[in-house]
Amino acid sequence: MRSSDHRKKRKTFKVNTLQPLSHSRFRIIFVLLCLGLGGLFLRVGWLQLFQSEQLRALAREVQTEQKTPLGTRRSILDRNGKLVAIDERRFKIWAHPRYFNFPGDSSRTVRKPVEVAKLLSAPLSISVDDILKKVGNYSSGVKLAEGVTPEQANAIKKLGISGIDLEVYPQRLYPHGSLFANVVGFLDLDRRPQAGLELSLDSDLKRLEKASLIRRGADGTPLPTGVQRGVFEEDQLSLQLTLDVRLQEVAIKEISKQVKKWDAKKGVVIVMDIDTGELLALASTPTYDPNKYWDYSPSLFKEWSVQELFEPGSTFKPINLALALEEGVISPNGEVNDDGLVTVGGWPLSNWDRRPNGILTFPEVLQVSSNVGMVKIMNKLNASIYWQWLRRLGIEEIPETDLPGAVSGQIKSKQTFVNQPIEPAVASFGQGFSVTPLKLAQLHALIANGGRLVTPHITKGLKGDYESYFNSPSEPKQVLSPEVTKTVLGWMETVVSFYDESGIDVDVPGYRIGGKTGTAQKSQDGFNYNSKICSFVASLPIDDPRYVVLAVIDEPQKPNAYGSTVALPVAKKIIETLLVIEKIPPSISKKEHLASKS
Repeated sequence: MRSSDHRKKRKTFKVNTLQPLSHSRFRIIFVLLCLGLGGLFLRVGWLQLFQSEQLRALAREVQTEQKTPLGTRRSILDRNGKLVAIDERRFKIWAHPRYFNFPGDSSRTVRKPVEVAKLLSAPLSISVDDILKKVGNYSSGVKLAEGVTPEQANAIKKLGISGIDLEVYPQRLYPHGSLFANVVGFLDLDRRPQAGLELSLDSDLKRLEKASLIRRGADGTPLPTGVQRGVFEEDQLSLQLTLDVRLQEVAIKEISKQVKKWDAKKGVVIVMDIDTGELLALASTPTYDPNKYWDYSPSLFKEWSVQELFEPGSTFKPINLALALEEGVISPNGEVNDDGLVTVGGWPLSNWDRRPNGILTFPEVLQVSSNVGMVKIMNKLNASIYWQWLRRLGIEEIPETDLPGAVSGQIKSKQTFVNQPIEPAVASFGQGFSVTPLKLAQLHALIANGGRLVTPHITKGLKGDYESYFNSPSEPKQVLSPEVTKTVLGWMETVVSFYDESGIDVDVPGYRIGGKTGTAQKSQDGFNYNSKICSFVASLPIDDPRYVVLAVIDEPQKPNAYGSTVALPVAKKIIETLLVIEKIPPSISKKEHLASKS
């Protein structure tokens, strides 16, 4: 019973007989395989033979990262390495509202602008409402801010907001504001140089930057192949000036204070090294802040000490005396009679106070600033030779200097100067011709350094940590003999002593200083002389001359405006600072000097 049941449950299988495939089906499969392999080989061959260069270029594009130079500029330093101008990294913040997304959000999530604005408000220091106004209804490409500092940019990066891009760019900054504006100049918002050294030395201030191509592997690792030499080298050179921040600060403070006190039009101070021509200070007022140049008149963007002319007046008298000594028409111990009035070519010429001074030695001519005495002295010098000397001093030439925009002075033509006696007569006391303040400082440096015409300049060269390239000014030209200039320098020292005895505080205890004031009449139309320009020039120390200090103040409006009352106090303050900064030891007195010789 059980066995029969077991047999009933046993499953039976049907065995199919295998039938051979038809030859036609094999042929179809074989043809299809051949066509497939043939097409594959054709495609590979086509890619290898005809598209290999294109595909290689596409691969290189994916593998290569291109770094484009930002176009930064070299920093500018003072003589002691303090920053005067610098490029700093700044950022522009761009918003793309249609891509707003926070970390952890799904790829399809788009945050509302108000949510993003709440996060950006603090690091940007902008209110949420202002951010929303800028975003408006735009879906992309909205500039939220510029001038963003690296610290702010890092704070925004940490937020990780998609749809917020940071564009880096360099921004020129001037840490000392208006202190060096008159010589350094500025860049406009498009980084185009507009004035000063930024303009005149534009090519020297551009950093040597290279566009670099760096290949990376699939994981982003930089590959050594294809890296050109010098790609990772960085230009660290800076332009170093001869100017001193400390002295410049005192100079601009004092000249600004005096211009305001006398309701003057403008003023300038120059401090020059007489042996090298380096300028330690070149400060003028009024000036401007190059960080906010758009708030000022373009008339302030030039440096008038090298771009405008004035008649030097009595500050030129020491130079004229040196010419007379050089030509031998006067002797160091000579005298001249100042009777208070002299007529030349029908023109009456008098002293500044219209008083006679009697018989004067040449030091006394400078002490009382005798116009009549100077006319009589220079009348002994042939007018043609006098004119040639003015030319030899380079008054009509643009000075060889790195100061931007320097102009030449003006003298009358030789025919006019020689044939009209009034011309050399007024030139004897510094009128009838014009120079820049820079040129006057250069000529007084010539008196102080033994007769050599140095090149005034404000740049030392390019300085770096590992390499430096310093300028080499032209060799000074010997114009006057050292004996002559030494004599005149001694006469200038008596002027300072004379002022001190007259109650004008100019002497610095322990130091021998020579100087000369100037109060020149100034004409606006070439005929009417209704205003003044006051100046004072000093050379120091007399026993070992090193510096010339010049202060010029244009058109003081108050009464009793003279070189001694307007310009001299400025120069004295600067001299006192200069002596400390340069650590100049006290002078050897005349008695000690003579004793040491014996």
